[in-house]
Amino acid sequence: MTIVRRAGFGDLSSFRQAMERLFDESFGGPSWQSGDDHLVPLDVYTNDTEVIVDAILPGVRPEEVDITVEGNTLSIKGDTSSKIPAREGLLLQEIRRGRFVRTLTLPAGVEPEKATATFEDGILTLRIPKAEVVKPKQIKIATSHGQSYTIPLEDK
Repeated sequence: MTIVRRAGFGDLSSFRQAMERLFDESFGGPSWQSGDDHLVPLDVYTNDTEVIVDAILPGVRPEEVDITVEGNTLSIKGDTSSKIPAREGLLLQEIRRGRFVRTLTLPAGVEPEKATATFEDGILTLRIPKAEVVKPKQIKIATSHGQSYTIPLEDK
């Protein structure tokens, strides 16, 4: 009797972990210690008046976050190394420690000097207003019958 073993998801998972360890060891340690942009997950969305950026920063206090805009590049920086002590006898390490930096190119036509930031339950929310020239414009047309129509203007 021949037994055929098929690779399951567990085998793929351990292969992935081995590859991550290989890359980490080859390039000088875990990528989050060198300011990995993927450490800070973002949601970025827009509406007619603003661009909104939500950043997930668990365990980070608002005063430990540095937000800067240079040109059209937004940077969110901080450090978590002092928050979580290193432990002896480590068997598994998934909590990332160290400095983090996340950069994002903002769309044209925003006014970062008028931005506001809130921080609640580990979520940083930035609201960056759009400049007046970028906001959609509309002109209302009134008729002699008392009706009005709104026609959006297209920027050219």
